Amino acid sequence: MNVLVTGGAGYIGSVCAEELLNAGHVVTVYDNLTEGHRSAVDARAKFIFGKPEEPGDILNAVKAAKPDAIMHFAASALVGESMADPKKYFHNNVVNGLKLLDAAVECRVKKFVFSSTCATYGPPERVPMTEDLPQRPINPYGESKLMFEKILQWYRQIYGLEFIAFRYFNAAGASEQFGEHHRHETHLIPRVLQVVLGRLPQAEIFGADYPTPDGTCIRDYIHIIDLAQAHMLGLQPGKTGFYNLGNGDGYSVRQVIQTCEKVTGKKIPAVEKPRRLGDPPKLVASAEKTVRELGWKPKFPKLEDIVATAWAWHKKHPNGYLD
Repeated sequence: MNVLVTGGAGYIGSVCAEELLNAGHVVTVYDNLTEGHRSAVDARAKFIFGKPEEPGDILNAVKAAKPDAIMHFAASALVGESMADPKKYFHNNVVNGLKLLDAAVECRVKKFVFSSTCATYGPPERVPMTEDLPQRPINPYGESKLMFEKILQWYRQIYGLEFIAFRYFNAAGASEQFGEHHRHETHLIPRVLQVVLGRLPQAEIFGADYPTPDGTCIRDYIHIIDLAQAHMLGLQPGKTGFYNLGNGDGYSVRQVIQTCEKVTGKKIPAVEKPRRLGDPPKLVASAEKTVRELGWKPKFPKLEDIVATAWAWHKKHPNGYLD
């Protein structure tokens, strides 16, 4: 297929573009490089520098790419920032997303695959979390993604645009070529590995008094390549709806730090800090629907394997894409 990947210079988009190309698809990446990196774009892909604020820019990109499908990863994605600057999140994630949807309809795109988030659920009523749980986001980031999910449903009903929305839990790990480098890194695994690389003094544990076995938050981690494989399965004609992407196994912050110590062979100092506002004690996915309906089979379900691939990439790229 001919696939347009928005946000294809970012962490998740870059690996998804790579996996699409490995599978024989034709890929065009559209990215404004505010968060992504030009060197994270696979050399086999065509690159369009995005200027989504300019009238017609997104439409022109879709017309130039002539895609059969769009994978939409481009978004603002920091929970804390969304609380400080909600306008940025609703504008980028909803307004610019709507421009992309309208372009998809105008250009008769057959399939739209959307990068959503478990943040649309808010604090869950139960874990593991299934797709039928109530969606009550507690920050503008989650709300903006939920708004776009609702728009997708109307566009499918009215325009016949077939979509799949994947609600991610914690993407982690790396391919051999592409890994995780955010300009403002908030994710646990890369931050812990930066301690080993000497780029941070210590790991941080935000809250050690949660109702969990070791007192720290529990999260579900999914390997970036497994996530990419799910997106390609989402391209199947006739498949539509909402799907969780996670491993169904949760690991605490302390367990992640211990696993990083095991993989790197280094002792990692950690300091306990107060809880962060809005952090639920436990977020673990049920991806049974994704396995059952899309035929998804994760290749890297173990946290140790996920961390090992991340460590291999960070050792090669201690400064990320600035090397």
